[in-house]
Amino acid sequence: MSSTSSFHGFDTARPSQAAALRLSALLIGAGAMHFATPTFFDSTVPRQLPGAARTYTQVSGVAELAIGTALLVPKTRKLGGALAAALFIAVFPANIQMAVDWCRSKKTSTPQKIGSIARLPLQIPLVTEALKARRNAR
Repeated sequence: MSSTSSFHGFDTARPSQAAALRLSALLIGAGAMHFATPTFFDSTVPRQLPGAARTYTQVSGVAELAIGTALLVPKTRKLGGALAAALFIAVFPANIQMAVDWCRSKKTSTPQKIGSIARLPLQIPLVTEALKARRNAR
């Protein structure tokens, strides 16, 4: 048994699927929250978009559940990684809208305002992890 191809029964020559599994958990959890607490997500939908905010909340929740599931399944993991990267880019305007709204609101605490701004750059590692999941898909 070669030390470069196997370690305690694990094939180390294959890339790790950890990024896909982490993102899957994140997306499935977030998708479920879109239906458990939709009002919060409705408030982040950019007002410039046509139609009801709840529709965007539900569609994005379904997308997160579907993409999270795709990342779990080896046969759809590559597609799931690509879709996750696209989703993280697509929802960025909602994250910006939330930060703007929270910073303008007298009801939002200072730590919440700081947090809403500080989380914006976190989209970058989410996108890079999604691309890593796509690249490492078996």
